[in-house]
Amino acid sequence: MKLRGQYRSTILAMLLLATVINYIDRSALSIAMPFITHDYHLTAGEKGVIFGAFSIGYAAFNFLGGYFSDRFGGRRVLSWSMTGWSIACGLTAAVSGFWSMLLLRIMFGMGEGPNAATANKVVNTWFPINERASAAGIGQSGGPIGGALAGPIVGFLALAFGWRAAFIVMGLLGVGWVVAWRRLSTETPAQHPRVGQAELAQIDAGQEPLRPGKNEKVSIREVVTTRSVLTTGISLFCYNYILFFFITWFPSYLVDARHISLKDMSLVSSLPWITGAIGYMSGGFIVDAIYRRTGRRMMSRKIVLVTSFLISAGCIALTGIVDQVWTAVTVMTVAIGFLMLAGPAYWAIIQDSVPRHQVGTASGFMHGLANCSGIVGPVVTGFLIQSTGSFVSAFILAGAVGLIGSLILACFVNSKEQVAAPAPA
Repeated sequence: MKLRGQYRSTILAMLLLATVINYIDRSALSIAMPFITHDYHLTAGEKGVIFGAFSIGYAAFNFLGGYFSDRFGGRRVLSWSMTGWSIACGLTAAVSGFWSMLLLRIMFGMGEGPNAATANKVVNTWFPINERASAAGIGQSGGPIGGALAGPIVGFLALAFGWRAAFIVMGLLGVGWVVAWRRLSTETPAQHPRVGQAELAQIDAGQEPLRPGKNEKVSIREVVTTRSVLTTGISLFCYNYILFFFITWFPSYLVDARHISLKDMSLVSSLPWITGAIGYMSGGFIVDAIYRRTGRRMMSRKIVLVTSFLISAGCIALTGIVDQVWTAVTVMTVAIGFLMLAGPAYWAIIQDSVPRHQVGTASGFMHGLANCSGIVGPVVTGFLIQSTGSFVSAFILAGAVGLIGSLILACFVNSKEQVAAPAPA
């Protein structure tokens, strides 16, 4: 992926930063939850409902955000999204108990919902075919980077200034990103004065042309009934079940089940995110390297995704039954690294499955379907822990869900496409 001297590297850097902020904001509640529980005496069931409430708004606006990005443009929708969730994040500092936190968490999810699908639309607009998985991988690697930073940043702010201060600081950071994004980006490369003809030729090579303001009508029915889109969405549901289980419950697991201090939890919980960032970046490059060598787009996506997802599912189940806390952290770190390695392939599969004018809608539908797991998973986990008094069954269930997700994609997404000439390096 050769971006030196190319303006699309600036766009990619902004997408990366947006996702970093997204995941710090998203993870902030999990990190701050032990502090919030101390103030409001929340039960495990109530915490599970609050964690799950995020995905009520998030899943709905995954789809709507992707659809709007096809209609109004990725640049505009990404601006709306960041502004909305930053305001909701800042307002979290004003909650007074369970119900106000529940409402704001739904609003927060609505704001964050469009981010991933809209970013995938921007990648499709700004990057050539043989760079898409790498670009998606780098951009989405901001998730685990943000997750790794969330523990130290939110933990420090909560310990030093109170947990409310952390949410105010992160809200202001998001608003600052929006100002920079509006100044640095345009809807298409052709509209940007710093994008030269040589770069435009690279981006457009082998792709159907973009027609700003004249896009074909997006057929939602056509998108929803595409087998690869539906199957990939179901598989991503299983992927996100593990991800939301980790985001929402792993910090509490370390404190409640492994009895480490809040200060140590803030640092230890960041370790899996570090390997996750490496995994997400590596996954995109590996997918594109296989594609350039073989010319088989779908095969390059599936081989990385299925293998990595299977390893991750096994490690997740193992985490719940090992004896030592550092062994559990190590196994979880490996699990999240391989989970993130699989991530870029999902976004690449969607881009390969539909025409360019439907990429935002398809991405949003897939992501919305997938994030229904964020409603179900944290709530099921909370009541499972409350009824059994242990985290073991929750870890084993998450591993089983991951196994199902990898096998569904392996069996039902078609990889028998015509072999093309190897893609240009």
